Order: sequence, then structure tokens, then C-alpha cells
Amino acid sequence: MSLIVSWWVVASLLLPAVMGAGILLLFRHHPRLSRLSSLGSCIALVIIAGVLVHEADSGTIQSYAIGNWRAPFGIVLVLDRLSAMMLLLTAVLGLTVLAYAISTGKDRQGWHFHPLFQFQLLGLNGAFLTGDLFNLFVFFEVLLIASYGLMLHGQGGERLKAGVQYVIINLVGSTLFLVGIGLLYGVTGTLNMADLAVKVAAAPPGDQGLIAASGLLLTTVFGLKAALVPLHFWLPGTYAATSGAVAALFAIMTKVGAYSIIRTSTLIFGEDAGDLAFLAAPWILPAALVTVIIGFVGLYAARGLRDLAAWAVVGSMGTLLCAVSVFTPEAMGPALYYILHSTLAGAALFLVVDLIAQRRAEQGDAITLAPRFTQIEILSGLFFLAAIATVGLPPLSGFVGKLLVLDGVRASPDAVWIWAVILTTTVLGVLAFARAGSLIFWKSAAIDGEIVLRSLRGERAGVTSASCLLLALAVLTVMAGPVTRYTSAAAAQLFEPDIYIQAVLGPDAGGRR
Repeated sequence: MSLIVSWWVVASLLLPAVMGAGILLLFRHHPRLSRLSSLGSCIALVIIAGVLVHEADSGTIQSYAIGNWRAPFGIVLVLDRLSAMMLLLTAVLGLTVLAYAISTGKDRQGWHFHPLFQFQLLGLNGAFLTGDLFNLFVFFEVLLIASYGLMLHGQGGERLKAGVQYVIINLVGSTLFLVGIGLLYGVTGTLNMADLAVKVAAAPPGDQGLIAASGLLLTTVFGLKAALVPLHFWLPGTYAATSGAVAALFAIMTKVGAYSIIRTSTLIFGEDAGDLAFLAAPWILPAALVTVIIGFVGLYAARGLRDLAAWAVVGSMGTLLCAVSVFTPEAMGPALYYILHSTLAGAALFLVVDLIAQRRAEQGDAITLAPRFTQIEILSGLFFLAAIATVGLPPLSGFVGKLLVLDGVRASPDAVWIWAVILTTTVLGVLAFARAGSLIFWKSAAIDGEIVLRSLRGERAGVTSASCLLLALAVLTVMAGPVTRYTSAAAAQLFEPDIYIQAVLGPDAGGRR
């Protein structure tokens, strides 16, 4: 890795780490300085991620040996098209959500919001860059610990109850993660992902049983993070109970699970793994199909807008993993495009829902009749746009994403099932959002009177942040050509693991032994 690029890669981790610690130690009693520092960090991360995407688009995979110790003995960070894309997505989402939290005063409803926010970004960036399974576990724990604090930010009995469930489930997942990588290390003697790809491909038949068990155990853990049925039950209650800003940031948390499935399946258990190639694929597709169905059925049955948004995340993860489970470059490219769309659409929906709930006072996010409320006209428009983006109707990127997914899986033997489930649940999603929108906006508008609020902080700024995410979806639609070329190239790169292995273990990788 060139010296300049290595500095940019390291900065994507050091900046949120140092800023989080600095805010905690120096600015915790200075709200304005905390906000400015956190905002400046997020702006810098967007710039850094943009530079890294430009660098990765050249097609060269680059590795950075921390402490100058070469892999597999040292810890490495690896930059390719996929990791760079996920860094940029995290940075853009983080900046928009932070702007929303500051403008609406959500960051002042509890202690240490900004340090936790920065540590959350550190964990996310580290998970996308690491080339080592144990350090993937470490960064998982960093982002999970930060998410525990963010999830409980603002307090409340319902939030505490959901938070306890969230913590317990993720502790179980972390334990299984350790067991899985322990088994893998016991058999292969390494946890570096590039080295694992070599060792698994050359594993004798007697070791393949344990390797398969550890691989399936890791897939289970990643499926838990990705809210894949039957491990999805933690998500609706958790996301619906926390604040709108935090739920919007959490829209990318499930993508960490999907990313981990993609990375390990194409690299460690790719085509070169022989009998172990894509060993999780037969399990992922049925679970993904059921996830889509349960997500959209939950969407239709939701009694509150926050529940509606949470179930939409579950349904979108099912759609994404349907494409991923085919494990071909033709399907993976659309899956990567859909990652971008579903993250931004889910976050936008959570912010719009939060804005509506703030203005409806006692009715909150309940899908019931109530008098008109402040900014009902503009919020009805934003809700409409977020709804069609989430469901996958034109003209926004959800329509493009679903078309790409359906086209990408055409060659799969299970294409009929995937098409039938996605198209049917899309209709169900349209009905669910139409039901909610008609009750909250159309029928409520006919009721005399208007809900009057004494104070409404960030009336314009909160709307601006949600609008920016919807604008990003519009940009994703208009720029679908260049974006899909990038995601297709990223998918092709994933299915050429030799290039990744050479970048990490080859003579030009750098570092001392």
C-alpha cells in the first residue's frame, strides 16, 4: 500500500477513535465543542472515504500492515472496492444522522452521545477494513458496546427493556463468534482471512468437518447481525424502541452482518474451497425468502410507524440476502447496489417517522386518526417518497435495485421462488404504506383542529436532514449507471480471491516478518 493511501486508511480508524476519546475527556461539559468536534470528524470521514473509493476504483487491492508486521503474523487492513464503498456509505449516513440529532436536540437527551457516536463509527469502519477474523470480532464488540449506549440514550422503561434483550442476544452472538473462530484457528492455525483461504482450500478431508462446522457457526452469527430468520426477532423491538436518530444509524448495523457473509463466503469459502465452497448457500436462501415474507407481513401488521420502519428493515435484508445467496458475480453486483439503497432508504424512513411522531404529541407514531399537525403537508410528501423508496416503486432507487436483483438471479435454479416472493411482498408493502399514510395524512386532514406544540426544536433542520437522505436516493437513481458499474466491478473482484490473497500475503504486501 502506498504511503499516502495507508495514511488515509489509518485515518479512517484513528480519527473517530481519537475524537471519541477526546470529546469524552475534554469536552464532556462543553456541548457546543462536543458537537463541533463530532461534526468535524464526520465531515472529515466523508472526505477520507471519498478519496479511498477513488483509489479503490483503480482495481488494485491494497493492504496495510499495522506495526509493520506482515500477514499472517501481523494485523492487516485491506482496502478493496467493497470495503471502500462501505466506508463511504457509513460516513455519509453518519454525517446526516449526526446533523439530525444536533438540529433536533436528540443528542442532549442523555450523556455521552457524541463519544458513543464516534466509537460506533470506529467499529463500523474497522469491521469493513480488517483482514483478520479475530479483529472482525474485536470491531464487532466496539460497535456493539457503543450501540448499547446509543440504544439506551434518552432512557425510558420501554427502551431499557428492549436494550436488555438486545444486550443479551448480542452477548450470545459474541460467544458463538468466539467459539467459531476458535474452532477455525484450532484446525488451520491462522485467523487471517487471506491465509485462511489458502489453508481451507488445502485442508485434508479429515479436517473439513470441523472447518464446515466453524464456517456454519460464523454464518449463524453473521445471520444474527443481519436479522436473518429465525434470528431476526431482536430487531423490530430494538429499532422501534430507540430514538429516531439512533435507529437511522442502526440501518447500517445489519449490513455489517451481510458484509461479513459476503466477505467470508467469497474469500474463505469460495470456489477454491472444494467441497466447502459456499457451504452456507443452501441455508441462506430459504431463510432469506422467509425473512422477506415475515418482514413485509410485519410491515402490514404494524400498529406504529416506528414498528413499520423496523419491519421494513427486516424485509429489505431478506431481499438483499436473496441476491447474496446465489453467490454469482451477476447477482452480487445488484446486491451491493441494494445495500446502498436499503441503508439510505431505511435511515430516511426512520427520520421521517421520528419527525411525524414529534409533531403528533400524544398520538406519537401510532397509526390512528388524529387532528392535523405542524408541517403535515411537507411530511406527507417525505413519507410518500420514503415509502416508495422502501417498497421499490419508481422513480427512486428502490425500483432500480429490485429490478437489478430480479435480473441478477435469473440464472439461479431458485429464480422462480425469488421472483415470486419479492414481487408478492412488494404489493403487500404498497398496501401497508398506503394504509398508514391514508390514516395519518389523508383522513386525519379532514378532522377539525390542529395539534399545537409549545416548542419544536429544529423544525426546519430536522426536515432538511431527512430530505438529504431522500435526495441521496435520487442521486443513486440518476447515477445508477456509474454506481452499478462500480458495484459490478466490486462483485467481480470478490470472486477473484487470488488477487486479495496476493495483496495480503504476496511479496509486495509490505511489512517485516
